[in-house]
Amino acid sequence: MNHQHTYEGAAAGRQPVVGMVGAGQLARMTAAAAVGLGIRFRVLAAAADESAAQVVADTVFGDYRSTDDLMAFAAGCDVITFDHEHVPQAQLAALEQAGHVVWPSAAALRFTQDKLAMRGRLTELGVPCPRVEPVESVADVVAFAGSAGSVGSAGWPVVLKAVSGGYDGRGVWVCDDAAAVAEVLAHGLPVFAEEYVPFERELAILVARSPSGHGVAYPVVESVQRDGICVEVLAPAPRLSAGTAVAVQRLGLELARDLDVIGLLAVELFETRHGEVLVNELAMRPHNTGHWTIEGARTSQFEQHLRAILNWPLGSPAMAAPTAVMANVLGATDPDLHGKLNHVLAADTALKVQLYGKPVRPGRKVGHVTALGTDLASLRDRAARASNYLATGSEEPAAEPAAGAGRPL
Repeated sequence: MNHQHTYEGAAAGRQPVVGMVGAGQLARMTAAAAVGLGIRFRVLAAAADESAAQVVADTVFGDYRSTDDLMAFAAGCDVITFDHEHVPQAQLAALEQAGHVVWPSAAALRFTQDKLAMRGRLTELGVPCPRVEPVESVADVVAFAGSAGSVGSAGWPVVLKAVSGGYDGRGVWVCDDAAAVAEVLAHGLPVFAEEYVPFERELAILVARSPSGHGVAYPVVESVQRDGICVEVLAPAPRLSAGTAVAVQRLGLELARDLDVIGLLAVELFETRHGEVLVNELAMRPHNTGHWTIEGARTSQFEQHLRAILNWPLGSPAMAAPTAVMANVLGATDPDLHGKLNHVLAADTALKVQLYGKPVRPGRKVGHVTALGTDLASLRDRAARASNYLATGSEEPAAEPAAGAGRPL
């Protein structure tokens, strides 16, 4: 497919139809943004109880791995996009070859589906990132551990990552010795070795790019992780120099251009103790580190993604308040979120709460809370108290889980 082709319905005065493959919370929040833009929004869902399927009238049920289901879904859409990266390359190629407008493209999505290919391409582009090596045996990993590091140090620990399918800490193992490596390799998953980086904190940059080449970058944020899961986002990232912030924004825009990403690109990064910034992961869709933009930016990430894939003028990414804090609501043992919602809304009327309509399971992202203002410490406290109460019925954080054999990245 010639990807210079873009949707022209707006110029012809016709209401556009955007189809999103996947019906999770990202599709649910994108649907809300589509309403204000007068976009007809359709989702491809696997089941009626999925997050977006509960609220999107034009929900089609099917399997994202089925070419027939994807073709039938795409037939009524002007543009196809995604709330996850799991549609196989063969099916993506079939959609493009049939003439459907698909953003991001199959070629771009390959770099989120195959992390080893992503690392190889970033290295070609001269982008700073941890050293990696394909491995198939314990001996390969031991040899990798003994070789010189680039930003970390030679020796143990070594990080093993699944080539595909990993997210939210899944598919990532920090191994302290050969025995731990053997345990991971016994899973039979294709993995690669990555040097362990003793980073100080994690940052993220979210950018958007349209087919016409217009790009915008949101402020750099700090992503606070626990057990490999994002629990809190601070916007803008505190204690980050203006020079580093601009350099990271430029990096995000350049990556979107060099990887030919249309729509949103989220770049997760490590900041080392020496102030170096290294690319860790990529996502080509709305992203957890951008949820604060719903209330905290002039244009939410969800509206921005729609504008970008339709080749409409992009909106301002400027912040609507000096500081924004987003805290994820992680499921605990109490499944009744709405039974606790009244308390949260009454206790702090300035907070904004988004619930995803997902069954509660321990550790599962089931919503988020956003606080806007000027004092970072106060905002963090308010958002944390609200998210904790929704999860557990207490404003205090739940007890930390007992330490396991492995260490999260």
